[in-house]
Formats: sequence, structure tokens, C-alpha cells
Amino acid sequence: MERNVDLLPEDEEQQLQEMFEHFRLVVDPGQEPLRIDRFMASHLENSSRHRVQQAIKNNYVQVGDKTVKANYIVRPGDVIRFMMPYERHGFEVLPEDIPLDIVYEDDDVLVVNKPAGMVVHPGHGHFTGTLVNALSFHLGLTPGEESDERMGVLVHRIDMDTSGLLVVAKNDTAQMSLARQFFDHSIERSYVAVVWGNIREDEGTVRANIARNPADRTSFKAYPEGSEMGKSAVTHYKVLERFGFVTVVECRLETGRTHQIRVHMSSIGHPLFADERYGGKEIRSGTIYSKYKQFISNCFQLCPRQALHARTIGFDHPATGEFIRFDSTLPEDMTALIDKWRRYSKDLLNQAGLH
Repeated sequence: MERNVDLLPEDEEQQLQEMFEHFRLVVDPGQEPLRIDRFMASHLENSSRHRVQQAIKNNYVQVGDKTVKANYIVRPGDVIRFMMPYERHGFEVLPEDIPLDIVYEDDDVLVVNKPAGMVVHPGHGHFTGTLVNALSFHLGLTPGEESDERMGVLVHRIDMDTSGLLVVAKNDTAQMSLARQFFDHSIERSYVAVVWGNIREDEGTVRANIARNPADRTSFKAYPEGSEMGKSAVTHYKVLERFGFVTVVECRLETGRTHQIRVHMSSIGHPLFADERYGGKEIRSGTIYSKYKQFISNCFQLCPRQALHARTIGFDHPATGEFIRFDSTLPEDMTALIDKWRRYSKDLLNQAGLH
């Protein structure tokens, strides 16, 4: 039997450099020639042939660092790698009856509005009370059941103290499709943020690489675009409302790096309001008077976390191919913060006789 080396174009192979290995299989010396989808389905525990075929279809399977198609014939010594654009979590998820604000749900996807303060994935000291624990209960998983097989996983996340929309895959096809859309940066995502300072331009773009901060491993740092440090990141922003000392902006992500909006806005001198990690939990603009300091203190009490909300998410539905978009309203803490600044700004204008 002639070996089939049906490989994908080089540019698609290069995209996989940022993928994470989920499974690795080494073909035994005595293995007879066999299609790769059949081989993987028989050797991966808890994985169906359909799941394997979906992974191959979305270019997540490599042999010898080359992506392959389903009719690739495995031979002894082949190293097969199942790659995905997010890390695998090797721990048990315990279903927990935690209320969820579900914006949309069908047989394939679920869109949930996450409150600020809720961790998305278990880990790093948060093994209970997370969004994934709540989703496991909602979807009827039982302790010890392999959640990756039943519901896929959240293929993106937002920070614990960021509120807003997340999309969840409920089956293999949806998981593979959504993961590919996020990896290709074709998902539409917009955020609303309150940042320090009066941004000069009405709109603009921040292009700066993002890497972990060598001086503080819990934070990230911006580096010049094209730098050898970090990964490329692009954030587009547009001013929604100005209050003199702070600005309300819409941020649209072209990429999706960890802490991207927080790092990018801080890098141009406009950290998010109340963002302690990136310099937003101190007065960055305004007056030196005690009355103003008390006003800021009251604002921090109203919204004690970074003022950032994932307002919009849009994507191609994995089953129908139709583009669907969902919006959410600002949470109470950010609404109260913006209202307070709006009144304060109006008072200042009235005092100056400009309103």
C-alpha cells in the first residue's frame, strides 16, 4: 500500500505554533497501515471517531509537526499529536448548583453573562465556585465524568474581576468550530471600559506585543510591535463618553491575549479605573483637593474591581454557519460608576459656566 502524505499548506502549519498538545500517540513498530482517524479513535480513551474527525477537519492533528487530513495512512514510528489552541486541564471538575445568567442556549452553544468576581476555570487555588463548575451542573454532568467529551470546554475566558459574555461549546463539532474561530481571530468581541485620563483621539489602535512581566509573574507587560518579546496583540478603541478625568471607551479585540485590554490601555497611559494590578487603583488624573480624593474613594467603593465588561460577542454558529451576535447591559457597579462621573463632570461644567 502506498503511503499517503496528504499535508496541508505551509501557512496553515505555521499557525499551529501557538497550539497546546492535548494528546500524543506513537505508532507501534508492528502497526499495519491504517487511516489516521480510525487509528486515533481506537487508541484515545473516551474519544469517538467523530471527535477525531472534527479535530482533523479543523487542522488540530499533526504527524511529524505537519497537519494531516483524515485519509493520511499511519505507519510504524509516526508521532501523532492532537493540538488545540488552549491548554488542557488535567483535573476533575465537580458540578455545583450555582445560578447562571444564560443569555442564549441551543443544542450546540450556550452564551453566559459572567458576573465580576467569578473565576472561569478551576485551578490556581480556585477548584470550586467557578463558571465551569456551574456549567457542569447545568449540563447534567456527574462527578468524575469527562466534561471535555460532553460539553467541550470554554475555549476562551475573561478575568475573574471582568464581567460579561462567554460562549460555551456543548458538543464536539461546536468545540472544534469555536476553537478555530478564536484561533483565527474571527470572533467579534467588544468591551466597555472606564479608563483614567482624557484620551486625546476619538478612536485609535494599540499594537503592542504582550508577554509575562519578568519582574512580576502575576502580570503582563507591553513590548513594541515586532519585538522578539511576547506575542502580537491588537486592540481597537473608540471613545464613548468623556468626563475630563476619566473616559468611557469601547475596546474591540483583534487578538485575545491574557489581560490584553488592561495591559494595552495602561501602556498608552490610560489604565483601567480601579485596576490595581496595572496602576488604576490610584489617582491618575484630576485635582489635589481632599474633596476630589474623597470622590475618587467613593468611586472605588462603587466599583472596587477593574471597570471592564465584555459587552458583545459574535460568531459563526457551528451548526448553521449563520453569524450570530449577543449583547449584554453593563452591570450595576459600572453603571453606578459612570453615572457618578457623569454627574461630577456636569457639576464641574456648571461651576465653570460652560454648561
